[in-house]
Amino acid sequence: MSTPVSGSGIITRSFDQLSTRELHAILELRNRVFVVEQDCVYNDIDGRDIEPTTRHLWISVDGHVAAYARQLRDEDGTIRLGRVVTRVADRGSGLARALVSSVVERADAPIVLDAQSHLMNWYETFGFGVDGEEFIEDGIPHITMRKG
Repeated sequence: MSTPVSGSGIITRSFDQLSTRELHAILELRNRVFVVEQDCVYNDIDGRDIEPTTRHLWISVDGHVAAYARQLRDEDGTIRLGRVVTRVADRGSGLARALVSSVVERADAPIVLDAQSHLMNWYETFGFGVDGEEFIEDGIPHITMRKG
């Protein structure tokens, strides 16, 4: 059922294309990292996962969702990248880089994201630039960044 993109191993689906097992694995990874590891109680299920223009991108390793990103389309047509996450066991392997690169390469509009501030330099390697002042979201410093 997986459909790799251009041989990269990246699977891309709309919400309606996700199997229940895929959805469970995605939500489990997001919860494990953002809620438990980062100790942030926040509403991960924000209603945007199900929007028709939302794309869920991930890479599986050994049958597990190893890295994931969510691509949204804002009302003004801008692409909003978020929920970029990598399983602890797969960090440092370049999987998140592959996901972000895939979004950047296929973008047909400017891309915006709210990066955790400690990742600002990493996002700059993709050509993103700071687009605003640092702010606190869920107790973590963030910075809005834009490309295009």
